[in-house]
Amino acid sequence: MKFHLTQPEGLNLFTGYGKDFVSINGQRYDAPSLIVTPNEIIEDWRVVDFAQLNENHFQAFLALKPEIALFGTGSSLRFPHPRLSACLTNAGVGLEVMDTGAACRTYNILVAEGRHVVMGLLLDTSS
Repeated sequence: MKFHLTQPEGLNLFTGYGKDFVSINGQRYDAPSLIVTPNEIIEDWRVVDFAQLNENHFQAFLALKPEIALFGTGSSLRFPHPRLSACLTNAGVGLEVMDTGAACRTYNILVAEGRHVVMGLLLDTSS
């Protein structure tokens, strides 16, 4: 899907997505995972697949001081065990889990509202 949207100047917004990629500000990303904030794109989140997730992956969100966190799980919705994201809960940061498309759309809305959102994203890289 491709988005057509008026982009707030200088902020990262999703401009498209598919099964194995996302586009941010028109640039395509197809790494297995990344973290996106309104001001930063972190390509070395180092999550290869959902089964590999651990507490440290969600700790990386906290270092970015989010108001809210999103987790895009690829083309299918999968919920991480609550113990993996307990650090967010304990810090008072809400975590919303959704598939890639819903996460990209929600992220863009939150950024347009001026919210400081952090999104971790897993892409379906295996064919």
